[in-house]
Amino acid sequence: MGGFYQLTPEAQGECVARLARVALEEWGLEARALDLLKYRENAVFRVAASDGRQYALRVHRAGYHSDAELRSELSWMRALLADNFDVPELVPASNGELFITAAHPDVPEPRQVDLFGWIGGRPLGGVEGALEGETEALARTFRTIGTLAARLHNQAEHWTPPPGFTRHAWDTDGLVGEQPFWGRFWELAALSASQRSLLERARARVRSELSRLERSPRNYGLIHADFAPENLMVDGTRIRLLDFDDAGYGWHLFELATSLYFHIGQPYFAAIERAVLEGYRTERALTPADEALLPLFYTARSFTYLGWVHTRFETETARELTPMLVDLCCGVATRFLETPVALDSPGFKA
Repeated sequence: MGGFYQLTPEAQGECVARLARVALEEWGLEARALDLLKYRENAVFRVAASDGRQYALRVHRAGYHSDAELRSELSWMRALLADNFDVPELVPASNGELFITAAHPDVPEPRQVDLFGWIGGRPLGGVEGALEGETEALARTFRTIGTLAARLHNQAEHWTPPPGFTRHAWDTDGLVGEQPFWGRFWELAALSASQRSLLERARARVRSELSRLERSPRNYGLIHADFAPENLMVDGTRIRLLDFDDAGYGWHLFELATSLYFHIGQPYFAAIERAVLEGYRTERALTPADEALLPLFYTARSFTYLGWVHTRFETETARELTPMLVDLCCGVATRFLETPVALDSPGFKA
């Protein structure tokens, strides 16, 4: 269907839902109800099956991950489940595979599809707004998030991936190289000349500092890379982690920066930043010199979001989020450039 990408998001979602119903046959499931929950990188549906159970079905963006990369993502999730992490249960298809490839005439490309057990709770929030609640309660939540991130990094450090494991890297090239993983953010059409100049200066400094930053199991490894509010499901005092689509290799501080990024500028930000660091330190070492690098990683994280909307400019989500993301990124980059360079700090290579 050549005009698929000219359709409204609602119409695209209806087309992808038809593909999703075809895919469910590979699990031997019939959906009594199929509700589109999220349509950004992937389309995620809640499936109310005729067997009375609920599932989350994910239809992947075409071409985002190879089969080997997706298989690697799911193998890490399976290892995390075995290590008692509160992540979604993987539901194999009838042929025993953890994902299948499905096609439908209304969708222009075949799509990878996987299925998970339903996870209860509510998302911590969204990328567009402030969190509700007392600062003290938010701090408790973010202390738990920091602890979860540290436990995840501990597991990844000691886990041996299976042969053929392959994931992308949120490293210097992946963040600020000539072809960043999510796109050449400095070419975003919405940037003014002064904003573009600001980001180019900030990019040069981020690249310089990251290229000299230590990269060892102490501070770098397999990370989730998307501790965004909508991927953190709150259920009482429990925090469940969803969506490993962006998981890859990167600095641990990039993980922490992601968990905090969309709260920058909020009145509660200083409290939750302290709380994340406190929670992380209950399970894993984090030095004051590491902590001082957070502005570097806030800036690197901000670039990725501009790259995302730049390379997905045709989507309604990108159009809606671009003004907010540009303002936030420029503010973060300005403060970063005003921060003294500390290349003599521990962790930087001579």
